[in-house]
Amino acid sequence: MAHDCSHPTTAAGVYPFDARGVAKRFRHAAIFGALEALQPGETMRFCNDHDPLPLLAQINGHYGAGVKIAYVSREPGEIVIDFQVTG
Repeated sequence: MAHDCSHPTTAAGVYPFDARGVAKRFRHAAIFGALEALQPGETMRFCNDHDPLPLLAQINGHYGAGVKIAYVSREPGEIVIDFQVTG
């Protein structure tokens, strides 16, 4: 069953971030700002309309093992990724 980004996440410590509603020129800055606001153990559930491979490389380069990246859904037109701050 695919994840529905239109429904808020209710799990404790999991915060939704729907990139589809953010202007493209501000998107990466908003994503990095949201990641900086997370505490260790918290997760940003990221929704997008395409697979953000360049963004994933940027996050990995900036945070390394400090942010765990895991796909929740990889359906065409709806990509859902959990970014968990590990430390």
